[in-house]
Amino acid sequence: MSASLQHDVVGASASFTPMVAASLQKLRIAIVHYWFVNRRGGERVVETMAKMFPQADLFSLVVDSDKLHPTLRERSIKTSFLQNIPGGRRWHRHMLAFYPLALEQFDLNDYDLVLSSESGPAKGVLTSAHTCHVCYCHSPMRYLWDFYQNYKNGHSLGALSRPVFLLASHYLRMWDAASAQRVDHFIANSRTVAARIRKHYRRDAAVIHPPVDVHAGHVASRIDDYYLFVGQLVDYKRADIAIEACKRLGRRLHVVGEGEQYRRLRRLAGPSITFCGPLADQELREQYAHCRALLYPGEEDFGIVPVEAMSFGRPVIAYGRGGVTETVRGFSPQDASAAAASSGLFFDEQTPDSLMQAMLCFEKIQDQFSPFWIKQSVERFDESHFTTDLEDFLVEKIGEFQAGGRPL
Repeated sequence: MSASLQHDVVGASASFTPMVAASLQKLRIAIVHYWFVNRRGGERVVETMAKMFPQADLFSLVVDSDKLHPTLRERSIKTSFLQNIPGGRRWHRHMLAFYPLALEQFDLNDYDLVLSSESGPAKGVLTSAHTCHVCYCHSPMRYLWDFYQNYKNGHSLGALSRPVFLLASHYLRMWDAASAQRVDHFIANSRTVAARIRKHYRRDAAVIHPPVDVHAGHVASRIDDYYLFVGQLVDYKRADIAIEACKRLGRRLHVVGEGEQYRRLRRLAGPSITFCGPLADQELREQYAHCRALLYPGEEDFGIVPVEAMSFGRPVIAYGRGGVTETVRGFSPQDASAAAASSGLFFDEQTPDSLMQAMLCFEKIQDQFSPFWIKQSVERFDESHFTTDLEDFLVEKIGEFQAGGRPL
């Protein structure tokens, strides 16, 4: 894997080839993903789905073929008209108003099963009465719903793009809510996202956690004197909180990632902060294995990065909201006696001061954490669990679909 690619997560094992039920193998299947312009958690879920269903056709708004995993480069991916607009791959996020039209042009009439991978959007495709549409939702679009105010007031929008975003998001929010009714069944990647689906779409969702290659992790014999942040350098990841806390405490911090906030964060950083840029898989594994702890100040839908850090036996110091509360068995700094049977600490406020308090607490008790216990705690997120749970869900729902008089 090229070191020039941004990795929010470590790659799934290429040797894992899931076997699925014969009833699913016979189906004509389409997998719809919002865009392939980087390789993060959503893309890795689609990679696993594609391995499960080698007969499936793939659809996406835009694709950057240089960022595709080798397993997807061998597959045909049908793109929308946005792919042909000059700069479409780079500026796709600024084409918000065209998403509904682009998705609705995909012809999915000949498929028995449509699997949409939603965060972008993707679920707004049109399907026929004989097609069962299952949406695996990483989150309802954050910039339209839960994090709308953060995006609206964030650093990523300029003076010209802000009013366009405000106008487009108003109308796209109504389309997004209406298009949720086109889905037959929702799957959420966490209980946090299931709650958002219930709130914004008024729909129930089963919870199936995304696949993580936890067996790539190992417990290192040496721990170095640095904390670690891994993720895109964008507003909602809140790398600024980790940088500010480590600067004030004089602690070493390795920042792995790239993004639109890079220059601003470099100006904020002090001499104890090292920007590593995007790393290849093996380099990232080394960072995980030898850090004191992972700092995770953002609010995520699920959060694969903490699971990966824990697969190396490393504790996580995280903002105690969102999907991380389902993956990290943590406690607050006020209850430090729980360290031996925990995998991290939660801080209560999304501020440098709150994170600093948690870091100081951690440093007093860090020897009480058990790296082997932490590693064992994330076995439940292995890729094999995802494929088994997804297969069982699809077999059940397609059976219900057929029993309801809608033959495939």
